[in-house]
Amino acid sequence: MVDRTGLTGTYDVKITYTPDIRSNRTAEPDPNDISIFTAVQEQLGLKLEPQKAMIEILVVDHVEKPSEN
Repeated sequence: MVDRTGLTGTYDVKITYTPDIRSNRTAEPDPNDISIFTAVQEQLGLKLEPQKAMIEILVVDHVEKPSEN
């Protein structure tokens, strides 16, 4: 996720949504289910948009236990 809001600072937010994978799956979806995308837009006023972006990635390809000195 890339933050392009331009907002600075730290925010403590709470949103209510229905996870895509639920442990108690029902045959029919509940009409009250809210996706994470809808919840963010309606409850926070932000819109999640799928886009491709360059991000920095750290890859660890080898690890060794330190030797005792």
